[in-house]
Amino acid sequence: MNRHDNPNHCIACTVQQCAHHCQGENYCALDSILVGTHEANPTEDQCTDCKSFLKK
Repeated sequence: MNRHDNPNHCIACTVQQCAHHCQGENYCALDSILVGTHEANPTEDQCTDCKSFLKK
């Protein structure tokens, strides 16, 4: 079974450019993800990043 045939329904994701994205469904195939920030003092959702992102 391809890893991307098993979406994790606890992790919704719409980033189709990520290698972990389940094509055809807006979910991630990973068991867990790491969320981080690129700001010293994040105050908005745009300040956060999925550190598990892997470009296709």
